[in-house]
Amino acid sequence: MLTDKIGLNAGLVWKALGKGELSLKEVKKVTKLTEKELHLALGWLAREGKVRFREEEKDLFVTLV
Repeated sequence: MLTDKIGLNAGLVWKALGKGELSLKEVKKVTKLTEKELHLALGWLAREGKVRFREEEKDLFVTLV
């Protein structure tokens, strides 16, 4: 059941990233996910090869591939 929730949250993140690259803070704010939920959803999308990460100074940015 937790897998279903992670999949749904991954969909929320995917939709948020449809407008372009966002910082993790921005993704969290837009999706209203908890830190744990966000990281699980990003892991799901990363494992599927659907997102790319970029680090700039202390911020982490994510975009769709």
